[in-house]
Amino acid sequence: MSVPSRSLAELVEELPPDARAQVRDFVEFLLTKRKRSQGRTLRQNWAGALREHRDRYSSLQLQKKALEWRSS
Repeated sequence: MSVPSRSLAELVEELPPDARAQVRDFVEFLLTKRKRSQGRTLRQNWAGALREHRDRYSSLQLQKKALEWRSS
């Protein structure tokens, strides 16, 4: 037997007022987070930053070194 699906508004209506406030806060958080992430552009200001190391390391070694430097 399938359970009839209810809308989000119907489900929220069944919650007590304090839980409704939590739902509202969470929805507002999600909307704000989504707006922030949509406006971002990819920055590539790091390009060429490891140029001085190209004679000492291969690209794979540079990737590993960059991870080491980032974590320290």
